[in-house]
Amino acid sequence: MASSFKVGDNAVYPGHGVGQVTAIETKEILGSKQTFYTIQILESGMKIMVPKNNAETVGLRPIISKLEAAKVLGILRETNVKVDNQTWNRRYREYMEKIKTGSVYEIAEVLRDLVVLKVDKELSFGERKMLDTARNLLLKELTLATSTDELKQEEGIAAIFDI
Repeated sequence: MASSFKVGDNAVYPGHGVGQVTAIETKEILGSKQTFYTIQILESGMKIMVPKNNAETVGLRPIISKLEAAKVLGILRETNVKVDNQTWNRRYREYMEKIKTGSVYEIAEVLRDLVVLKVDKELSFGERKMLDTARNLLLKELTLATSTDELKQEEGIAAIFDI
């Protein structure tokens, strides 16, 4: 599904989170004209230029709907999951792959698994950093899809996000 964004739209860029389309510009590069979305990531302020015809390939997508947000909250609520007992670095690589997909559901699984794992044992430095990354990527999008107040009312979810 090809998404077309307008200036002012929010969009999710995999691995970086929610950004706002600040400009749509056409530039000439090596003799051919290309149209770019300029996206400013809300969390970091970083600017990213994405070729419009390549936006889908890199995983640029609109914010999830309220219905999709409910599905994400459902994933986060599952606590009786079997967390993989492989070595932390193998688990880390697997989780990193999931985060890179940009799929809100895969990121929710990583966050949920790390929160569950944290109850049983201390997380490695890399896993703590990944927990924060997954939390930040999801929180901004979930608050735009629902609202902070709605998230605060979700039992167990507020604790995951420290809100």
